[in-house]
Amino acid sequence: MGAARKRTASGDALANLPFAFRQYDAATLRDVLRKMYLIRRFEEGAEDSYTRGLIHGTMHLSIGQEASAMGICMPLQPADQITSTHRGHGHCIAKGADVKRMFAEFFGKTTGYCKGRGGSMHIADVAGGNLGANGIVGGGIPIAVGAALSAKKMKTGKVVVSFFGDGANNEGAFHEALNMASVWKLPVIFVCENNGYGMSTSTERSTAVKNIADRAVAYSMPGVIVDGNNFSEVAEASHAAVERARAGEGPTLIESKTYRYRGHSKSDRNRYRTKEEIDDWMTNRDPILAFETELKEFGIIDDAGIEAIREDVKREIEEGIEFAKVSPSPDVRDVAQFVYTEEPA
Repeated sequence: MGAARKRTASGDALANLPFAFRQYDAATLRDVLRKMYLIRRFEEGAEDSYTRGLIHGTMHLSIGQEASAMGICMPLQPADQITSTHRGHGHCIAKGADVKRMFAEFFGKTTGYCKGRGGSMHIADVAGGNLGANGIVGGGIPIAVGAALSAKKMKTGKVVVSFFGDGANNEGAFHEALNMASVWKLPVIFVCENNGYGMSTSTERSTAVKNIADRAVAYSMPGVIVDGNNFSEVAEASHAAVERARAGEGPTLIESKTYRYRGHSKSDRNRYRTKEEIDDWMTNRDPILAFETELKEFGIIDDAGIEAIREDVKREIEEGIEFAKVSPSPDVRDVAQFVYTEEPA
């Protein structure tokens, strides 16, 4: 996303503002709100398309986690890279992906980012710095470490962000990757989006430590806990971690505590959570509504401006779905194309 120019204000007043309102100008903050709406409406559009039989297979929605994706990606430059998860649509959009090509990928069309071969769980935009979502729990973590090692060896100045869920923190790849990244002081930020549940199992039942960020101490790196539904808080932690990585000081583990409104996947009947718990998060802790309230409080936007953003996003989503519908499907004779790497001539 890149950092915007700082807002001007008197010293004391500036110090009392949340980080995001000190770091970014009004136009940038309004664009953040738009991107958060774009993430949510994209997933709602994908969910509706699935219900209508336009998308097959399954999908894992991150509705409710928009502030986490946006906050983490704010300090990233276009050349910086991310690895994502099976719940990665928000990460892809936050890194700058075009929702038309994302919908086309979901629909299995040739105009998709992976020519229709990847679908929801394996979408990638390598040119935009997204090295790909991953259907394997924790699968993107060692890939991010490899990319960070490449960046350090080649002195490109890139940093790499690895998104993963709370379930991945109990995988061997998590521990091996954090150890290696710390030993070599690699420019990588590990971001655990802890939404409370790995499939149907709560973190309280599956993880020995109270906070996943507590595990950072074993690998001699900062462990930071943030409210994942507070955009400003997430962005502040990400800025600090990115600055540390670019300075050659090594990795950081950020635990973004958030919540998914939908089940683990489309086949999840969601019987392990109470309706009251879900309603509480949706009503009292929604990241988009909280950010809108802050924007209005600081005079960045008004109700008319918010409604204009909603209508603009609605139009973009409708156009994206229509683009996917009319795009060509792959020819079965080309099933092996774009799957294997071609040898250089």
